[in-house]
Amino acid sequence: MKINTLTFVAILLLAPFWPTHSLAQQQPVFSEYNYNTIILNPAHAGYYNNSEFTLSNQNSYSGFDGAPATFNATLNLTLDNENVGLGGGFLSDQIGVTSINSAFVSYAYKLYFGQQAQAPRYHNYNPNIFSFGITAGIFNYTENLTELGITDDPNFQQDIKGTVPTVGMGILFNRNQLYAGLSVPNLLGNSLAPDDSIEINTAAYAYAGYRIYTGVFDELEIKPNFLLRYETGAPLSIDINTIFNYKNLVEFGGGYRTSSAVNVLAGVYLFNNLRFVYNYTMPLRESPLPATHGLVLSVRLGEGYSR
Repeated sequence: MKINTLTFVAILLLAPFWPTHSLAQQQPVFSEYNYNTIILNPAHAGYYNNSEFTLSNQNSYSGFDGAPATFNATLNLTLDNENVGLGGGFLSDQIGVTSINSAFVSYAYKLYFGQQAQAPRYHNYNPNIFSFGITAGIFNYTENLTELGITDDPNFQQDIKGTVPTVGMGILFNRNQLYAGLSVPNLLGNSLAPDDSIEINTAAYAYAGYRIYTGVFDELEIKPNFLLRYETGAPLSIDINTIFNYKNLVEFGGGYRTSSAVNVLAGVYLFNNLRFVYNYTMPLRESPLPATHGLVLSVRLGEGYSR
């Protein structure tokens, strides 16, 4: 069987784990984390004044077998009880012969405080809250090593599969224009794995941002923000981004990732309840992996994206 370039890259990336049949949790880095935060932090459940459904996709569209691809679907529910939020989602991540699928549900309890500052009517509702969230789910990992057609190495003669329950938590703080969050989506690592040979690294996220309103009528929102990602066995990753939003009609932005990549995005709001965002991520240094295109489609019920 012929092995193409991207499949070979996947072999190189994953080879350190095969001799002991262990695996590392390949937590995706989300260039669209500003638009689907509940994936990272369960404390974000029920944050908005109306429920929201989001689909997101990241793909190189290179035509190569084994190219990286990610698909996510989430639901962020706002309940009649304003102190409680619920959420859930499905995530799928693939590269080479490796596929990772997971599903989760989230619960958040929100404490409101202080007097809400008067924000421009064009922009989203952001309450003064301190929110605590917990999440539980299932993480399924499949490595189809036999598809590589390598017959002279015993480490490639059996597929690797594992399903592990996950439990995580997070906190979220928002006061007027400032927000910050901290989360660990899987606190237990591989402690609930059915096989001692399965090893799952634990990832932690920290993020913060600030909303700046400018223009004659404060119609332009500028939002600088960052995301820190730490995973055992991997270097610290930092995303630094800035997003410009005009009256919740159009937005654009860009950023830099310390793993040597840049991303740009552009979005449009339609019919008050629909948001469509495109993002493009390009490696800066010579990389065997291609640039990726991402799409984020969100539908917010009720008043939608107006205040």
